[in-house]
Amino acid sequence: MTPAIRLLEKYRIPFEVLQFKHLKTSVNFAEEAVEQLGLNPEEVFKTLLINVDGALHVAILPSTHRVDLKAYAKACKGKKAELADVQQAQTSTGYVVGGISPLAQKKRLKTLLHYSAEYHAHIYVSAGRRGVEVKVPPSDLLRVCGAEFAHF
Repeated sequence: MTPAIRLLEKYRIPFEVLQFKHLKTSVNFAEEAVEQLGLNPEEVFKTLLINVDGALHVAILPSTHRVDLKAYAKACKGKKAELADVQQAQTSTGYVVGGISPLAQKKRLKTLLHYSAEYHAHIYVSAGRRGVEVKVPPSDLLRVCGAEFAHF
């Protein structure tokens, strides 16, 4: 049981836990979830930490997309965005890279959810451990994370 799963239970959000054996050689964790679980790649979302003008933010986007840092900065009303380094991401969230969940992070950060999530009844995000995903309605993810839809 991860903090992310406990948070979903606390808010009584309908969710489903999916698990797979994480391969230690894997470096693209969202794609690994797609392949191991046989999921639609447009419904599997990855969680990235992004530094916008010196402040950390959370981006949740489809496994098939690359974050457009200029568009992300603009969506945050910032000027410059770059991916956070691994140590910064792990320290801020309390999760290990590859298992960073948008849910129940140590520090509450401004969170943007890619607009495409709005077109799915549910999406899959990390449950806070490599090899564990949760299936959740995007509207509930928005509410619990205090997130907003954005184009990036």
